[in-house]
Amino acid sequence: MDHRARFAVDCLHKQYPEPDRLPEDACLVFVRDRGVCVRKGSTKDSTPTIFQTAFPDLPGELKRDELKRDELNRDARYLGHRGAVACYAVEVPGDLPLPEGLAYSGVRELAGLVPDGELAVAALAVQIVDYDRTTRFCGRCGAATEPVRTERAKICPSCHRIAYPRLSPAIIVLVRKGGSILMVRGGGAAPGRYSLVAGFVEPGETIEDAVRREVREEAGIAIKNIRYRASEPWPFPDSLMLGFVADYDGGDAAPDGVEIESAVWVDRDHLPDLPPQLSLTRALIDDWMAGSAASAASVASAASGDPAAGGDASGDRGSSPQSSSQSPQSSSQDPGAQAGSTKDGEER
Repeated sequence: MDHRARFAVDCLHKQYPEPDRLPEDACLVFVRDRGVCVRKGSTKDSTPTIFQTAFPDLPGELKRDELKRDELNRDARYLGHRGAVACYAVEVPGDLPLPEGLAYSGVRELAGLVPDGELAVAALAVQIVDYDRTTRFCGRCGAATEPVRTERAKICPSCHRIAYPRLSPAIIVLVRKGGSILMVRGGGAAPGRYSLVAGFVEPGETIEDAVRREVREEAGIAIKNIRYRASEPWPFPDSLMLGFVADYDGGDAAPDGVEIESAVWVDRDHLPDLPPQLSLTRALIDDWMAGSAASAASVASAASGDPAAGGDASGDRGSSPQSSSQSPQSSSQDPGAQAGSTKDGEER
């Protein structure tokens, strides 16, 4: 499956130890709450950017005097280098007025507005600032922590406990049954929005065990032939999504009634409202759609006597066309199901 992970940061490279002080030519990303500050294009056709120069174009009161410069040097968080230029995230107070030319944007709202590389850096900046906020004090002894210059970490000078950025592995799986797939709807999903079974990996289990458990817990069925397809960072706030496909292996699909309101088997002609193409969820569905369409074309060609007919009914290939947004209809023993899935209020 050819999936482009939009939040994978491949335009930065880390150089450790990081600079002792903020370089004069540093590139800054200003973080505010769960979003970033965007500089509008100077002309109608110019592209907005999240990257700002360190001096003198700081938002609001952050000017180039020695006091503010020391504060900035202390609070800026190293992200990596863009070529030869060091890039940092700096948190901006939510009540600080932004100067003309700067505007606030949530990370997901930046998709299509800035280049994909900047979208990924924006997500990283928000994630690292959140990590900084939540690790200012040692979780073991309560002492103030200090940044480590040789890796992305913070250390307690008292008990020497090291805290790394939190990363929460989560699985998402497309379950196939003949020409249909399992789709679920969670209680927090947008009206009419459906998704795939997803959930976090728990301590003491393998990734494959997590896939089996989540499908069993959320939809009540058994699966087999689990196959890894793709992964992507999902920084809302700190997940690493691992995508799989699997085949149905028994049981009647039924929602758990807690996280999932309903579960339904749907074929490619009766897909509900789907998650946006930004997500791995949509990539898995689109990949299955492409394979399903290719398989149907192959069957039709074979029926017509075309010797070149071929295909793969598994649905494990290609990138796909846009899907329809009709009401879901069951194509198996689960006529009443109609659902979608979210975790912690975030679509997977």
